[in-house]
Amino acid sequence: MVASCPGVAALTAGPFGTVATYLPGESVPGVRLHDEVVEIHVAVRYGRPIPEIVAGVHEAVGPLSGDRRVDVMVDDVTETEEARKVGSS
Repeated sequence: MVASCPGVAALTAGPFGTVATYLPGESVPGVRLHDEVVEIHVAVRYGRPIPEIVAGVHEAVGPLSGDRRVDVMVDDVTETEEARKVGSS
């Protein structure tokens, strides 16, 4: 859902590769759930204003977040369709 928002190239695991939600048998990189906050980490495509991209992510995630605040972190800006993996070496 977030990755399909206009201007979002990919979800990222954050600058140290630690941002993820763990589910049975899999993990979702780029999303971290806290008691009061949903934290979303993204790489964005160059060319679209970042505040517009962030607003689109808020619009997509907001209805699913319940009473939690949604924080969107832009970890990378890329010119290509494939975002480089932030935090990986």
